[in-house]
Amino acid sequence: MLIDIHTFTLLKKAINRDGWLELPASGNSMFPYIQKGNLCRFVPCKPSSLKKGDVILYYSQTGQLIAHRFVGLKTEKNQSLFLLKGDTNLGFDQPIEEHWILGKLETVQKKQFTITADQFIVRIWGKLILSFPILSGILRNYLNRKLKLHFN
Repeated sequence: MLIDIHTFTLLKKAINRDGWLELPASGNSMFPYIQKGNLCRFVPCKPSSLKKGDVILYYSQTGQLIAHRFVGLKTEKNQSLFLLKGDTNLGFDQPIEEHWILGKLETVQKKQFTITADQFIVRIWGKLILSFPILSGILRNYLNRKLKLHFN
């Protein structure tokens, strides 16, 4: 979702005021965990409390709101940068500073049910996708083939 800095500022105020923010998913970088149209609820978080595998919502340098998996921290010029990656993306996102983080994923509302980020299967999926990068390539291949069939 493409937004400007003023919208980001309003969203940051809203999530801190209300304690949550719900947005529909629009891409497929977190497939199959999050799919287009799923309603994602994010809650405020302290960046220092993030754990590897958490899905966070952040504002990118390209002006997009993106929900990707937290992979780790990197220090550059005495500054902590957050490393993030979509589950079906082959590479990492551009590292971000903590003030660009809006919140942490709490729930994903699918058509018939809601998945919470702390469910056992969700935590296992996060560990698998981070431990075996080949899974990202397999998922990306699947999505590319699915997309190709859709347009033929």
